[in-house]
Amino acid sequence: MARADSSDTKLIAQNRRARYDYLIEDTFEAGLQLVGTEVKSCREGKVSLTDAYAGVRDGAAFLFQCHINPYSHGNRENHDPLRPRKLLLHRAEIDKLHIALTRDGRTVVPLRLYFKHGLVKAELAVGRGKKSYDKRADIATRDADRRMRQAVGRRR
Repeated sequence: MARADSSDTKLIAQNRRARYDYLIEDTFEAGLQLVGTEVKSCREGKVSLTDAYAGVRDGAAFLFQCHINPYSHGNRENHDPLRPRKLLLHRAEIDKLHIALTRDGRTVVPLRLYFKHGLVKAELAVGRGKKSYDKRADIATRDADRRMRQAVGRRR
């Protein structure tokens, strides 16, 4: 649904494997409810989205398994790196996510985390898991496109 402008955003982390493992059907932009040391770690770029996924629990959307390293200059009040983080979405978007999750084989994965106007945002995608033959077909079309571009470049 929403796509962030690249002019006023700063990329924190990207889940490049998500587009390889899932067929992306729909995207959402959500804010994250973070504590202070998490924001500081995000500014340092100490975030990993590899195993992260989103879900709906008790009528609220959460981001699970998103690893934000503890802040390097934090004290004993530092945050837990794998705690569930609340996603800030409108009620209609949460309902859409809940419906998408109840369908067969659908999951909600974060594609990237970024700062937008000083706030941490997540780009979420509803995706369906790809089979291995789908992945091979994607690689074959990508290779064919690359060869075609090279052939056109040589002719010029």
